Amino acid sequence: MGGAPDDIAGTYPIDTGTAVITTDIDGQGWLLEVNGVQSSHVAADPTRLDFEYMRWIAAVVADRLDLDEPLRALHLGAAGCALPRHLAAVAPASRHVAVEIDAALADLVRARFDIPRAPIVRLRVGDARTVTEGLTPDSRDLVVVDVFAGARTPAHLTTVEFVDAVHRVLRPGGLVVMNIADTRDLAYARRQIATVADRFEHLMLVADPAMLKGRRYGNVVVAASDEPLPASPALVRDLLVDAVPASVREGAAVHAFIAGARPYTDADPPTDRGTPLIPV
Repeated sequence: MGGAPDDIAGTYPIDTGTAVITTDIDGQGWLLEVNGVQSSHVAADPTRLDFEYMRWIAAVVADRLDLDEPLRALHLGAAGCALPRHLAAVAPASRHVAVEIDAALADLVRARFDIPRAPIVRLRVGDARTVTEGLTPDSRDLVVVDVFAGARTPAHLTTVEFVDAVHRVLRPGGLVVMNIADTRDLAYARRQIATVADRFEHLMLVADPAMLKGRRYGNVVVAASDEPLPASPALVRDLLVDAVPASVREGAAVHAFIAGARPYTDADPPTDRGTPLIPV
């Protein structure tokens, strides 16, 4: 990491408030809390991901993309850079841009955690949508959307217009993966997934089965592409044996899940500016 444990843990002022870094229970990593919300776990071993939804995202990416190729990834919502750091370790030829709106937080993460230097992982300060809209079309193989302001997803990052901007920067056959957190009524998740489906033909959902049945709150990972996204037997198996087992829905099952849900637009965004983040 960027220093000894005692040098890393602490409370730090950032542009949007306060960041707290604590050593995790086994002493092999750190928890990053931003303005009272658990934001990231950064392990000493970059291949280790403690947050369940990040493991699910990593499994989908490994299943759908060739990690031996020089992948170009855009991460919207940098926080502790756990996922860019992980993918840089398991896919050494990959290159990552991680967008963080809080400049002081980005400086803190770069200084305190062992983040690979540019061009492997480049931290860019800015609004996720503004940065995405300014990027070259067809320039990314992967876009990961995992953005929260405090405990909520900013409304302008939930709409068809935003998804259009993401689609524009993806190369043909590229993959977008989005983390959606919701309560058990799933109303927000259904509308958010319908928003992605408005622009992408093929979708896959990954979640705890109880979450998709409305029995608990938690995270739903949505993967989307213009090319088919069949879940391989290996992916299904890997998700089932995860520490928090997850199931996959694809094709007609996704459309059944979002039946009747209206996509969000800039003119009709979430009225509560998103849904609470569920720490995992």
